[in-house]
Amino acid sequence: MALPVPDYHFAPEDRPIFPGAPHTPRQLARRRAAYLGVALVCAMTCAFANAFLTANLPVIAGDAGLDVAESRWLLAVYVAFNATANLLLVKARVQFGIPPVTRVLLLVLCASQLPALVLPGFGTLLVARGVAGVAAAGMTTLSLYNGIQSLPGRFRLQAVVIGFSLPQLALPLARMAPIEPLAARGWAGLHLLECGMALCALALLRLVPLPPNLREPAFEWRDFLTAGLAVPGMLLLCGALAEGPYLWWTDAPWIGVALALAPVFFAAALLLERRRARPLLQVAWIGSSEILRFAAIALLVRLALAEQSYGAVGLLASGGLTSDEMHGLFLCVLLAMLAGTGTAVLTLRPDGHMHRIMVAALVIAFGAWLDSHATNQTRAPQLWLSQAAIAFGTSLFLGPALLHGIGRTMAQGPQFLVSFIELFSISQNVGGLAGSSLLSSVHTVFTRLHAGVLAERMTAGDPEVVARLQQGAAALAAHVTDPALAAAAGAGLLGQALQREAAILAFNDAFRLVMWVALGAAAFTGWFILLGLLRRGRAAGRAT
Repeated sequence: MALPVPDYHFAPEDRPIFPGAPHTPRQLARRRAAYLGVALVCAMTCAFANAFLTANLPVIAGDAGLDVAESRWLLAVYVAFNATANLLLVKARVQFGIPPVTRVLLLVLCASQLPALVLPGFGTLLVARGVAGVAAAGMTTLSLYNGIQSLPGRFRLQAVVIGFSLPQLALPLARMAPIEPLAARGWAGLHLLECGMALCALALLRLVPLPPNLREPAFEWRDFLTAGLAVPGMLLLCGALAEGPYLWWTDAPWIGVALALAPVFFAAALLLERRRARPLLQVAWIGSSEILRFAAIALLVRLALAEQSYGAVGLLASGGLTSDEMHGLFLCVLLAMLAGTGTAVLTLRPDGHMHRIMVAALVIAFGAWLDSHATNQTRAPQLWLSQAAIAFGTSLFLGPALLHGIGRTMAQGPQFLVSFIELFSISQNVGGLAGSSLLSSVHTVFTRLHAGVLAERMTAGDPEVVARLQQGAAALAAHVTDPALAAAAGAGLLGQALQREAAILAFNDAFRLVMWVALGAAAFTGWFILLGLLRRGRAAGRAT
């Protein structure tokens, strides 16, 4: 049963602060609770399916008959469309209203899953992931809007932090979800899950509708031309980032071509926007020193956060652990994320966002430093503290970073909102893909280096090497009767052990890189804070 829609009478302070956002009137307690529930459903709708796909890509891709390169394209297409969707979605909500845009997004999301269910194949999967990326961008915003409605007006900043942090809970939840039901029959379980969550969100948004938003004509035909240039550029960039570590950067010529063409598309889009009277993207503002500094900090922290999604899981997988054996670890991650969000909400001040971003970067650096001491005996319990620290830093960073950017944006005017959302979305979505790509590439390079160093230290006359070879041959003697073959197989076992040790040492190198990146982000943020203090001090001196 739908909650009765109040007879709204909006006060001046109820007007939305974002173009296309709903009004924020006073609400009854039960309606606020309902909005919080809807925010959580919207958050899971936009993030859970892709988080589950990312966490279990090798297994699901194998069941669907995809090779590694094809499966990586699924992630690239999702990120590319998710990063560019808000170029048009913000204006769509302004011109047509929130309910029509939401219904179209969710119905198209469901429709895109049906061909992949009936005719599973690489092409239909690509279409489904691209549509899911666009829908996820819209549902992230709806999670934010419903979160804002769930708290009184005086807690609006805290509500923004809660609404934006909810989608981040999807990854640890996806890591703890059982894989068998969703991976059955290829992708069928995942497609049905995505359809079911979309229909559930559609029903709840109908039962608990948001207050109306201000509507006015917003689109210009050049908006679509800008998006038409940005999307292929983003596809080329994300495709290169996703495939580079697996096909290897210098072995596939098309990767270099893609990395060369992507900036051309972006430059053409920016040049078009710079010549418009009412641009979609405020090019001069995006290129200002303050916004570039903020984007660099957000990107650096997002690169560091790839340690959790790639590094820790990769380290445990190299030790033979399965997803089921990591449930305890990701329960700790989930609890730490909730604690980080709670800390961000309780310590929120309008003028202290950059301080929390710096603290978050330091916490992430601490977690990465703890992980950099891994050995072949490291298992999930040994990573609980470090991964909890990284998860805590993640949640502590995201909300304040968003609020800091929104504050700078609204000081310029609402027409700058699309520019900020697009910049922040690219730094987080493409930054996450770039972080995984960077760590994967670094790990590959250092694994080869460590394997070479370890192999050089192994000589036929070394007693330890001789003992290991004899142990390997003895272990296989019951199955291999030929002594020469048993000795060769023993040498193969020793080579495998060498590769495992080299991989662990390379993971430690990747973790140290993450630590230095996070420390660099913290130092850069501290410099940003110091500049602000000096600027205010000079202004106060002139005033006196």
